[in-house]
Amino acid sequence: MKTLSLYLLWFCSVCCSAQTKVILDTDIDSDVDDVQALAMLHAYQKMGKIDLLGVIVTSPDSYAYRCADAINTYYGHPDIPIGCLQGPGDWGSFSKYTRRVSQEFPHALTSVEHTVMSAELYRKLLAQSGDDSVIIVTIGHLSSLRDLLQSEGDEISPLSGKELVNRKVKKWLCMGGRFPDGLEANFHRPDPASTVYCLDQWEKEVIFCGWEVGNQIITGGDYLKSKLSSSSPVYRSYELYNQFAGRPAWDQVAVLLLDEALASRYFRINEGGYVSVSKNGYNQWHGGKSVRGKHHAYVSIKENVDPDTIARTMDDLVLGLESH
Repeated sequence: MKTLSLYLLWFCSVCCSAQTKVILDTDIDSDVDDVQALAMLHAYQKMGKIDLLGVIVTSPDSYAYRCADAINTYYGHPDIPIGCLQGPGDWGSFSKYTRRVSQEFPHALTSVEHTVMSAELYRKLLAQSGDDSVIIVTIGHLSSLRDLLQSEGDEISPLSGKELVNRKVKKWLCMGGRFPDGLEANFHRPDPASTVYCLDQWEKEVIFCGWEVGNQIITGGDYLKSKLSSSSPVYRSYELYNQFAGRPAWDQVAVLLLDEALASRYFRINEGGYVSVSKNGYNQWHGGKSVRGKHHAYVSIKENVDPDTIARTMDDLVLGLESH
């Protein structure tokens, strides 16, 4: 019996360590795709594929972090730490859904003072993780990631932010840009300087999910409305946003890449080049060229794949959370 108990402890530790550790960096405010992206992470967590270490809220909306906390709480993980880009002060309230979701669904965070600054949470989560073990998923502008990269050694870790990234991060999945070139919101507003800085300083693998990919994949329509519990914060968010009229799944593409087997069925990873970005956030892919220290790629939908099939997969992941 003792031998069996030791084996079970070993097996559990191996399974836990094998999980992909994920940090989500989201601007959960202006669009509703962030909501489904966060729910998809909870689906992967429920399936044992990932360990969601924390959520970075890169948003000036005063209810954004509370909305994220409400979603985490609804899916049974109220303990997931949340970091905020801004500290105490006058915040705006402009989202179509964050205020109502945070008011209608239980959660613990009621003041930004109960959170930590985004760079500090990034540093804590990375310092506590194994080498090359963390995947960062950004589905918003890159101000918080810039703050991490610019951070200096402190009581959390003697390593600078860039050193922590190079040691602890496996890869970065970034919803941003247009490919092969163009101007996209996460890259050019409200902080294009952070885009330029992050792409210049980042040395680990990064896969970009451009606007043109998610724009073809429409989720949050009649299918999700007909099957999702109306008591879900995802349901409420889509209802408040556009009454389930459907919305492009820009952010969800980055999350779907965490399941490499599934992603390989739908997407092509275009390598053999690098991304440059101008001061206003306009990006360009330089195919057939390489730059030392840059490990860039971007995704595209495979020719034989129907975008509606991808959308159904994304919706089904969220629906799977409702089954017990």
